[in-house]
Amino acid sequence: MSRPKFLPENFTFALIAAVVAASELPCRGTAALVMDHLTNLAIALLFFLHGAKLSREAVLAAAGHWRLHALVLLTTFVLFPLFGLAFRPILSPLVTPALYAGILFLCSLPSTVQSSIAFTAIAKGNVPAAICSASASSIIGIFVTPLVAGVVLSNHGGAASGWDAIAQITLQLFVPFVCGQLLQRFIGGWIGRHDGIVGAVDQGSILLIVYSAFSAAVSEGLWHQVPPAALAGLVVADGILLGAALITTGLLGRWLSFDRADRVAIIFCGSKKSLSQGVTMAKVIFASHGAGAVILPLMVFHQIQLMVCAALAQRWAHRAEFAAPASAGTGPAAIPRPRGGAIAKARWRACDQANPSER
Repeated sequence: MSRPKFLPENFTFALIAAVVAASELPCRGTAALVMDHLTNLAIALLFFLHGAKLSREAVLAAAGHWRLHALVLLTTFVLFPLFGLAFRPILSPLVTPALYAGILFLCSLPSTVQSSIAFTAIAKGNVPAAICSASASSIIGIFVTPLVAGVVLSNHGGAASGWDAIAQITLQLFVPFVCGQLLQRFIGGWIGRHDGIVGAVDQGSILLIVYSAFSAAVSEGLWHQVPPAALAGLVVADGILLGAALITTGLLGRWLSFDRADRVAIIFCGSKKSLSQGVTMAKVIFASHGAGAVILPLMVFHQIQLMVCAALAQRWAHRAEFAAPASAGTGPAAIPRPRGGAIAKARWRACDQANPSER
């Protein structure tokens, strides 16, 4: 029996379990230090595997579609932070100051890779462009996110300076990623055939970070500082941000005369935020006791974006199927499967490898 469309996935329940475990049995002292070192190793391994898995041919495919990619990056790293700041009169009263800082951090994060591609494929959008845009956002975000976060969080304490954060993130995230890319031709095929390894490391590292961050935050009195009303307000605040991003990307895509397939890719790549990169960067950018409150808005946004985008993708897929007969298989509604070639196969294979933590 298939899972209902709006039912949270198993990984969401695992995240909740990690938060509950940290709340009831937080690690302290030596155990916290061991957990911190273990988490750093897991993060390095995660980005090494992602670097080894990501096909350079798939990343470079459709790179010439610069207008689409520029719009996605503009939405991700400029419009989203502006939404977070401009909506402060609405969002700030709904949550605590610490949660609002987490919302601003959320706004500075790159887009997801796996789920952006998967939803674009479901909705019969421009899959090659989605692969290129989402991959570029993920890589560029390693350097841009700390700078953007430093600007939008300048009045909220707890964050490392932009350049210090970039130096730390370069060492912990980018160096392992580059090492994986250098070895991609040797081990990329094996990792592609054992994709579950990347998924296990991805989810495992996120759960470790969540448990470690919330352990430190609970020890500092997190749940005394975050009342139930603020948690309910956080759901509303994240919903407002996602709605603004979906509406804005849709309107800009039409205003700039992109065709239907391109608009689908723009909406899904430009409106989503990466959970895996967010929790790893939060651990580096913020003090350990503040990371728990900072990643809480991201965890809520993650589930909301999955449910909303899944519903939209299915709805647009039905519309495209209905319109296909009238167009006789032509136009943006009909995107043919590739007939062959390494790049074409890499594009479609990426759509079938959606990671559960980012799906």
